[in-house]
Amino acid sequence: MKKQCKLIIIFVIFFLICFNNPIINGINVKSNYIQERYQYYNYQNMTNLLMELYNNNSDIMHLESLDKTYEKRDIWFVKLSDNVSVDEDEPGVLLMGAHHGNEKPSFEVLIYFIKHIIDNYRKKNTDNDNDGEINEDIIDGFDNDLDGLVDEDPSEDRIREVVNNTQIFLIPMVSPDGVEANTRKNCAPNYGLFDLGKEITSYGVNLNRNYGFKWHYQFLFPFRYHITNIIDSSFNYRGPWPFSENESRAVKSLVEKSNISISLSYHSYLEAIFFPWTHTSLKTPHEELFISVGKNMTKINKYRLLINGFRNRSYIIPRLGGNLGTSENWLYGVHEIIAYTVELCKTRAPTDPEIVYDYLVKHVGVNLYVCERSWTIEDEKTIALKK
Repeated sequence: MKKQCKLIIIFVIFFLICFNNPIINGINVKSNYIQERYQYYNYQNMTNLLMELYNNNSDIMHLESLDKTYEKRDIWFVKLSDNVSVDEDEPGVLLMGAHHGNEKPSFEVLIYFIKHIIDNYRKKNTDNDNDGEINEDIIDGFDNDLDGLVDEDPSEDRIREVVNNTQIFLIPMVSPDGVEANTRKNCAPNYGLFDLGKEITSYGVNLNRNYGFKWHYQFLFPFRYHITNIIDSSFNYRGPWPFSENESRAVKSLVEKSNISISLSYHSYLEAIFFPWTHTSLKTPHEELFISVGKNMTKINKYRLLINGFRNRSYIIPRLGGNLGTSENWLYGVHEIIAYTVELCKTRAPTDPEIVYDYLVKHVGVNLYVCERSWTIEDEKTIALKK
């Protein structure tokens, strides 16, 4: 009996050693696992890709640097349209990623979307799922052909229609310095309170707190609006003044010279969609329109549209405080653009390829829907104000 117990113990120890050993039978298990993890783009790889796509597709793609960051990286702007060099009388859609550099899905989803548009614009209608039918299961979150699978036969005609009737503006990496540093803030130096000091006290501004709408509310209601946001070492430091950063000024410049109807700013993580206001629980004049567009997006990505709960509509200022300086507040408050924040994924930067590809594909559908909705949005805004 003792001999049997010893043999069992030896077998268990041997099994555990083999199971945890990264090298078994000459195969580096750990190395293979790392190679199978999803690899996100970095700034240089994205730049190389965008330049290659532009060089080969300049008839429908424009590539331009809006400005340089503190660390001298280009803030790349992409425009997709059939007459891309012309400012056409077509609705514009603004898609942004990486206000926060450590939120990798936010830029990956836009790089994938750009590539999807380029790859399919000239492509013939294709029976992608080999069932004898063409374009019968578009990317919309539903099993349109009732075969148990979802979104497996995207429509090439749909891509062409969107590109031919929309001006799509994209900034995949609003904060390329933040992406390279894998940090929430950008990398510009701070010089104490209101930048009045002579020596560097910290680095970085949270770009999604740097937009200049209701900026003064921070001083009127300091304890409602996270007083730490004015402390430069805070991870939510909003900067010394509105649009103090090259990155937010680049967005401002693009918006002010473009005809934009709808905007999505991608972040991670929560699997939820926000819309104005983020600083108060009061409804916007376009509340029903915001909810209509938002709910249709949730049908595609199956996320939550945060209407109540995040902000209690019975309080002018949310009890838990609100956020000032966000892009969607400024876009809507100043320019009346129907603007959303989309929080991707359940984790900050998932590496499981299945999870990543799932959100990449879903948000091709979301982006295409938003482009299509932009064709009627200005009329809908006018009707909403007449009610």
